[in-house]
Order: sequence, then C-alpha cells, then structure tokens
Amino acid sequence: MHVVVLGGGYAGVAVVRRLERLLPADVDLTLVTDTPDHVLQHELHRVIRRPAVANDIVVSVPQATDRARIHVATVEGINREHRSIDLSTGELAYDYGVVCLGAETAFHGLDGVRDRATPLKRIGHALAIRETFFDVIESTAGRVRIVVGGAGLSGVQVAGELAALTRETSVADRTTVTLLERLDTVAPGFPERFGEAISQTLEDAGVEIRTGAAVTGADDEVVEIRAGEPVQYDQLIWTGGIRGPETLGGDRPRVGPDLRLDDGTFGCGDAVRVEDTTGELVPASAQAARREARTAAANVASLVRRDRTETADKNGSLEEFQFRSPGWVVSVGDDAVATIGSRVLTGAPARAAKATVGATYLAELGERRRAIGLLRTELRADVGDSNDT
Repeated sequence: MHVVVLGGGYAGVAVVRRLERLLPADVDLTLVTDTPDHVLQHELHRVIRRPAVANDIVVSVPQATDRARIHVATVEGINREHRSIDLSTGELAYDYGVVCLGAETAFHGLDGVRDRATPLKRIGHALAIRETFFDVIESTAGRVRIVVGGAGLSGVQVAGELAALTRETSVADRTTVTLLERLDTVAPGFPERFGEAISQTLEDAGVEIRTGAAVTGADDEVVEIRAGEPVQYDQLIWTGGIRGPETLGGDRPRVGPDLRLDDGTFGCGDAVRVEDTTGELVPASAQAARREARTAAANVASLVRRDRTETADKNGSLEEFQFRSPGWVVSVGDDAVATIGSRVLTGAPARAAKATVGATYLAELGERRRAIGLLRTELRADVGDSNDT
C-alpha cells in the first residue's frame, strides 16, 4: 500500500504529519515536493523589509516530518485513472493520493502586467521587490510611485511593508504607495468591519487606496484602469489573485466536503476550491489549508483501513469538512488588524495575535529557535535567547 502526498506547503506538510500518526507503520508514505524547503508563505512580505527573516520562515521538510519518504521532484502530470504521477525523476504509482500543490499568481490574461510586475510567492520574489525598491529610489530624482495590484491580505501586507520601508529609509516624503483593488472594498470576501479597519490602518500608514479600480493592462510607465485614469508607476507588484498549478492546467478543481477528486485521490489547500458542508467556498488561506489537511488525512486513513480489513462498503461515508475560522489577522507594516469572533482588534493586541500565528506554527514543527526569531521581528522586542531548533 502506497500513499503519496503532492506538495510541501501548508496543506501537504500537515497531511503528511497527520498521516504519519494515522497510517499503519507498514504503509508506505511519500511526500513529493519540488524543494526540500517549507516556506511560511504568510510571512513572505516581511522579507521585503527584513531579509534576515528568511532564515526564520524557511523550514527543512525532512526535519518537519518523521517517517515519510521525501522525494524532491517536479510534478509534471497526474494520471488519476491509473493512479500514477509523472515526475521529473520518473513515474510514481500510488494507491491513495492527496494533491496539495498550492497555487500560482493569476495575471488574468494581462500580459503587460505579467511582464512588468513582481508577484509574491517565493523568497526570491520578496528579495526582488526589495532590490527594485532601492533601485528606483536611487535612480528617480522626483516622486517615486509604487503600485500594488490586488488588495487581498497579501496585497495589504506588501503595501504596508513598503510604506514602512519608505519611512525607515527617510523617503516617505517623496514616495507614494498605491494599493489597487477591482472590487469596492479592501480585503474583499472577509468580514466588513475587518476590511474597514484594514483600510483605516493602511491610510494611517500613508498608503493610498483605490477601490473599484479594475486593472486592464500595463506598459512601462502606467497601469491602465477600466473607466478610470491610468496610474503612473516606477515599481509594480501584483497580488491580484491565484490560479491552479501548471500540473492541473492552471485550474483549481472544485471538491466537496469530503475533499475527493475521485475514489483514490483527494485535494486540499490552494490547489483546489473547497466547498464545505455549508455549501460555501472556503477562502484560500494557510489556516484553511491546515484544517482541510486534517479531513483529507482522516479520509485517506479510513480508506486504507477499509482496504486492509476488506470492508465490503468501500463507498461508506467519509469525514466532511466544515470551515470554522477562529479569526483573521493581517500585518500593516509594524501595525496589524485582527478579528477574533466578532471583535476587531488593532494596535498591540492585533500585533500580538499576528506574532503568535507564525511563531506557534513554527513551534509545532519543532522550530523553537525560528519561532523566537519571528517573534522578535513581529514584536520588535527581545523575547529571550534559545539554542533550541
């Protein structure tokens, strides 16, 4: 019996760690990932202003797992009918599989934007944003115009980080950071009061917000806006949505509450669109991916048990996923906004909540030294020394 998990992001690592506990020891478990590094995506924006943060948000996949075999390769195709995976290193067969390949930045056919903007999906992207920032500051004599396209949580955090960087480098008086959003609110799809608090915090940080600004293209000087004046820019960052991985043809297939793509294959995390037991689509996020992973792992383990005990009903009910978020948190430079239940927090309580999210996750992976390092960055305070890893 061979169980294969594709992808070493939040969902993939969580599925594997759970299956290591749930599966019998004689069931082979393989994690296929294109890199041995697991990156905390929700902290990538910090690298723009603090490159050393990269040391705290990159975790070794082999160290984060136990008995699973780690196979470093690129997934080139999935033949679900034959339960086989085409890898850059050859073919891999599976009895049960979980697709957790994450998502890529969606440019929505806007070739001009794709050719000129920097996305934020990898450490290299964050470092490129930082390098471009300093290049345009040095090469531009007059006002510097930085534009971030897409006001989801990622775009909010990038805009906040860049605004803070302008203040730290004493160029805020000649720099404009503009956040564009095609819909009518910042953080669309999240609670209204949360979005309102984010907007206020961004404005307090000096970020110019333009909602109802649907981007239709870009050239070397301006971003074109449908039914609006073009926006001039010197640096362009794009966080305007996600698409499925190339392996899935750029699609994010829809799965129901049991997370099944077919009888032997499951999907969770950003690679798929999850409809939970309420019939609602679950927001693509780290917290959702980790919660979906519990259901996917439980269902794989259940099917393995049925196979091994020769249970007659192979199509019996499986666990179904219902998304219950404890809240949301987003950083805006050195500030933050959080929701806990119906409450919206700003200031020190929100900053503490933001710091806790990443640090707790690292600690769960056994990375206490990195957790403390991230706490220092988030809280900008000395929280003690540790040599633990």
